[in-house]
Amino acid sequence: MLIDFKDEDFESKIKNEEVSVIQYSAAWCGPCKSLKPIMDKFSETYKDKNVSMYYADVEENGINTASVAGIRGVPTVIIYKKGIEVNRLVGGVPEGKMKEFLDENI
Repeated sequence: MLIDFKDEDFESKIKNEEVSVIQYSAAWCGPCKSLKPIMDKFSETYKDKNVSMYYADVEENGINTASVAGIRGVPTVIIYKKGIEVNRLVGGVPEGKMKEFLDENI
């Protein structure tokens, strides 16, 4: 399962973790709702690779972090290493494309 993200987690967790993946989403977003179960599945798949995976609602607990990251559309998935963005994928994508993105960047 994805970990619910709060803005304060960026300083306390993301900057200290080897690899973090954040799915920026919104409650009203259809593609975000479709992507969440895929990301939940991948959070289990990649747990042995020391990866933390988060779900950030851009209108709730992740609003400041989303703003700083320059999120312009949801869903957006960003991969961070020690708090530094290494890549992002914008839009709803099929499971295979997301797996390819994660494999390339983790």
